[in-house]
Amino acid sequence: MNYFSSNFTLGILGGGQLGKMMLYETRKYDICTKVIDPNPAAPARLACDKFVVGDLMDYDTVVNFGQDVDILTFEIESVNIEALEYLEQKGKLVYPSASTLKKIQNKGDQKEFYLKKEIPTAPFTRYQSKDELVTDWAQKKKTFPFIWKSCTGGYDGKGVAVIKNKEDLIPLPDVPCIAEEMIHFKNELAVIVARNANGEVKTYPVVEMEFHPEANQVEYVICPARIADEVAQNARAVAHKVSESFEHVGLLAVELFQTQDDQILVNEVAPRPHNSGHYSIEASFTNQFEQHIRSVLNLPLGATESKVGGVMVNLVGEENYNGPVHYQNIEKIMQLPGVTPHIYGKKETRPFRKMGHVCIVNKDLNQARKIAEQVKQSIKVISLTK
Repeated sequence: MNYFSSNFTLGILGGGQLGKMMLYETRKYDICTKVIDPNPAAPARLACDKFVVGDLMDYDTVVNFGQDVDILTFEIESVNIEALEYLEQKGKLVYPSASTLKKIQNKGDQKEFYLKKEIPTAPFTRYQSKDELVTDWAQKKKTFPFIWKSCTGGYDGKGVAVIKNKEDLIPLPDVPCIAEEMIHFKNELAVIVARNANGEVKTYPVVEMEFHPEANQVEYVICPARIADEVAQNARAVAHKVSESFEHVGLLAVELFQTQDDQILVNEVAPRPHNSGHYSIEASFTNQFEQHIRSVLNLPLGATESKVGGVMVNLVGEENYNGPVHYQNIEKIMQLPGVTPHIYGKKETRPFRKMGHVCIVNKDLNQARKIAEQVKQSIKVISLTK
């Protein structure tokens, strides 16, 4: 199939920042694209050949969208799986597949999949309702503390809570959920795995993630992770096994815990480009977005090694600010060495909303981390109409 400068069309479900950054790579290769998103002002709307406004969870909308594309992929998991299954039955190529997404979309199903495949993960209990969870606690079958996760709908720290006492149970929504044993880890790590339809697999270097204590969002991603070589090798091996088990095509971001005794446990996965891979835009030979395009088009995978040490800083809306976005001091950070800001194109800011990120590259990783701290302290995502 001739993908380049032709009538071939790649369809992308979701037009957020991940879709926008994916489109950078399709523009580089002159690949025709069609994107759908429920938001008429979605960041990806300007970079695709055709933009459609529509509900990603609506069966008919997704089916109709997929009818006239050649290959379909997505940048968000919240899409109608039944529609993807129908399109596959009609001969459309969907990557990652509907069956892969089905195993991942529900966190309860995802955790049970790890048990079935003997993939190391934190112990958990699955509940169909909040009442079931509260009953288990009342009967002393569940003790504090633990991590509560909604089975569906969680993203960017939403749908996750640390439960330390009975008062923490009160605000939880009444939805299917899992209660996961709290792991006292050394590090939160991640590995991006790329796999094409031919079965070629490559893993990126292990990254280290530092989280915001309140928002449960990644603040910094550091590559390479500051861990022992044998731990890094084990993390990449576990991520490779996860990829083989899901038989995905495209990118798979595997989030991991490094325990106090240096064991590697799988936290959860995302079958798409991921926040933990943004550093690769400036730091890697092949960035994660190009790699995803290569994977779903069944092209040879690019080199995953880093050219230089990289740190990524998330830009999120400051607390107490809602309204038209203003990036305060962006000129100041652009004067710093090795700094590249990426602005997603969301017009409205709100507390902790992801509005962009900044990549910092440096031959000295410690220096890159120091500059990242300067970036974090300098730039503020606010609204002047507070």
